[in-house]
Amino acid sequence: MKPIIAILLIASIASLSHSLPLSRSSRWIIDEESGERVKLACANWPGHLKPMLPEGLDRRPLSEIASHVAHMGFNCVRITWATYMFTRHADVTVAKSFGDLGLNESIAGLAQHNPDLLSLSLVDAHKAVIEEVGRHGIMMVLDNQVSEPMWCCANNDGNGFFGDKYFDPKEWLQGLATVASLYKDTPMVVGISLRNELRGPLQNESVWYKNVEKGAKTLNRANPNLLVIISGLDYDLDFRFLKQKPLGLNMMRKKMVYETHRYAFSEGQSKMWEAGPLNKVCYNITQEMEDKEGFLLIGKDAAPLFVSEFGIDQREVSEPDNLHLPCILAYLADKDLDWAVWALQGSYYFREGKRGMEETFGMFNGNWTALRNPTFHSKLEFLQTKLQDPGSSEATYYLLYHPLSGKCARVDSGRLHMSDCLGASRWAHGADGMPIHLLGTSTCLAAERDGHPATLSGDCMNEGSTWNLASMLQLANKGDDGVELCLDYDSSYSSSLILTRKCVGLQEGDMRNPQTQWFKLIAANVK
Repeated sequence: MKPIIAILLIASIASLSHSLPLSRSSRWIIDEESGERVKLACANWPGHLKPMLPEGLDRRPLSEIASHVAHMGFNCVRITWATYMFTRHADVTVAKSFGDLGLNESIAGLAQHNPDLLSLSLVDAHKAVIEEVGRHGIMMVLDNQVSEPMWCCANNDGNGFFGDKYFDPKEWLQGLATVASLYKDTPMVVGISLRNELRGPLQNESVWYKNVEKGAKTLNRANPNLLVIISGLDYDLDFRFLKQKPLGLNMMRKKMVYETHRYAFSEGQSKMWEAGPLNKVCYNITQEMEDKEGFLLIGKDAAPLFVSEFGIDQREVSEPDNLHLPCILAYLADKDLDWAVWALQGSYYFREGKRGMEETFGMFNGNWTALRNPTFHSKLEFLQTKLQDPGSSEATYYLLYHPLSGKCARVDSGRLHMSDCLGASRWAHGADGMPIHLLGTSTCLAAERDGHPATLSGDCMNEGSTWNLASMLQLANKGDDGVELCLDYDSSYSSSLILTRKCVGLQEGDMRNPQTQWFKLIAANVK
């Protein structure tokens, strides 16, 4: 771990006790007492499958897992749970739950790494996990993933919508009240999600309004300190119905947060990423997100939007995942959204009939001892940083972000290099078609010729110093020879230099991959 990141982590962990409980101010989650923004940078940690225990505790001591999560830079975990664990199986011990599934190897692993958990009831074991995670300065969002413990999600799995086979609204409310009350005196539990990925043939807007209001009020009565996290329809993808009829609950407005999910495969879009062209695909999907959930961030009813699931197959064998990732990272950075990556776990005790199944989306490897993909983790570091704070007195500046690499531009000896975003240069930019000024200097970003490094110029009025958006994520100008050039970073050409190259992927029939040329000016106002 880089020393500067380690220092920042230590500082953030030490300050977390002063950032609770959390509340909401317009589109931001804030420290209720000070008003300072608190950004959730989370990893998902499932505990909703048939064994009903957060995954991985047969592979490594709980305290080591929690410590490792904190040192990865996550200030939060989203721990999933099943309603029936609290309403029907509360007194079942961990040993019996695992024994009934024939998970003898997992029982042996628990006996080695976390022996105290085996004799506890599932609920007491859950509480032991929560308390230990909290001791490491990690906040928690508890997500009601399903009612019947199982892998989620499918349209017809009986867990999708109010009235489904396993989704009795009264029992659901009972579970919410139980969990909220159980953690009333546990401040590191900062929020509870009403329900994960509402879906299926029973979906109905009027039923949604009725039950979401009941669920939100139930949580707020049981534990008024909690953020109440609300999912929409169609697998947490669609809130458009709120444009016509906003959710009420004005008395608890300051506690309401909305959540959404986004993967390459969301809404069957994997084939779009494979077909291209990529500029068009990313633009269309970004506009779709704006239409379906991004609108929640603006206007008189603005509220926080928590992207509580996104992720990729970290083996990097999925072309749609690989192509989708820079697009979603650019969106998360541009909006400075709260988020939770799927997922933390490197393996499962028991998933869909398989013992010890690996999770290729997991941050940990199968043994939970190391990162599965350190490069993917490094791309999250910038997103873990709070970029905007509504209470900041700092003037807005910009960071020049490259989502494909997860890095930012830094000026060194008059040349632009890619670097860790924590050491990035700061820029000023008025509007499209204007220069991009290096703060604290009289120079601005300039281009010369195709294939040459981007430079700084003292003449910010000539054509070579004005930059336009050639596409949503391509910054371009005309070099000395009048050719439209885009910023381009490709480590196969240069280890760190940012070049200017002929823009690609702009025309309808141009199927070349433009992602080395994707750059985004990200607004920030945090010192």
